[in-house]
Amino acid sequence: MPSGEAALSTPRRSLDDLARALGPGVERDHPLGPLTTYRVGGTAALFVAASDEAHLTEVARCTAGAGVPVLTLGRGSNLLVADRGFDGLVVTLGAGFDTLDLDGPGGRVRAGAALSLPVLARRTTAAGLRGLEWAVGVPGSVGGAVRMNAGGHGSDTAASLVEYRWVDLATGLAGDSPAARLEPGYRHTALAPTEVVVSGTFQLEAGDPAEGAATIAEIVRWRRAHQPGGSNAGSVFTNPPGDSAGRLIDACGLKGFRMGSAEVSAKHANFIQADPGGSADDVFSVIRHVQSEVAAATGTHLRTEVRLLGFSGSEEGWT
Repeated sequence: MPSGEAALSTPRRSLDDLARALGPGVERDHPLGPLTTYRVGGTAALFVAASDEAHLTEVARCTAGAGVPVLTLGRGSNLLVADRGFDGLVVTLGAGFDTLDLDGPGGRVRAGAALSLPVLARRTTAAGLRGLEWAVGVPGSVGGAVRMNAGGHGSDTAASLVEYRWVDLATGLAGDSPAARLEPGYRHTALAPTEVVVSGTFQLEAGDPAEGAATIAEIVRWRRAHQPGGSNAGSVFTNPPGDSAGRLIDACGLKGFRMGSAEVSAKHANFIQADPGGSADDVFSVIRHVQSEVAAATGTHLRTEVRLLGFSGSEEGWT
């Protein structure tokens, strides 16, 4: 069932039973804020880092039927965790998933789900392969990119992804599937909530490493000129059809709007900044205020690109 409010009242016995099943590698009340680019937010009731696919499959065996909400966490670049935390299990992928095979036939490369997108972009470009330069500007992981069809600078994950491997935490099954199974759209796929991406295979083209490096340098320069640094999760809202979320927010005079320790960036209206040591709930309040103001002024309801974890009425994993 969807976790929703139920995730806030998971029976302690269920958590204790799952902790025992997971064994000594599980941690309790693990801080999640430092694992996100917002750097704010609460803890996970249970936390485990899967070292490799065999370990992840064992975690799946333990979670099946446990009645505990489960969330897979990548690099945390698209996640806001409520200050009260997440009353479930958070699974992250360890070093065994931080891999890259550049020796596939005909320009195919296979990247582990924990590999960062900027590293993927730079290493494939240096190897004389073109098609993933855009990824240098996205501070996420391969697994997260496959799940949400991340993209930027005129391209996205689906443009070169041909296959992905997954493990289903609800069943323990694993498999390789063609990219078409994802039914990718704008910042969205049909990947089931229980399916964890463990790798992605990309079809790239041969290119000049020097030209690729120049493209990467230009993307980095553009982002530094147009987007803020600090604690944020990039674009908070998806662009509505035929328009820009940032333009709508700016037109409503919301640049610089502040509530507590969070504010709409004065540099880019579709970014919301969190102060060091600030509150995730303040960020959430700014998100809701922006949605309300834009809807009242324009009739457009902005949909969040950032995933909201532990807030009332938001998606919080699966059970």
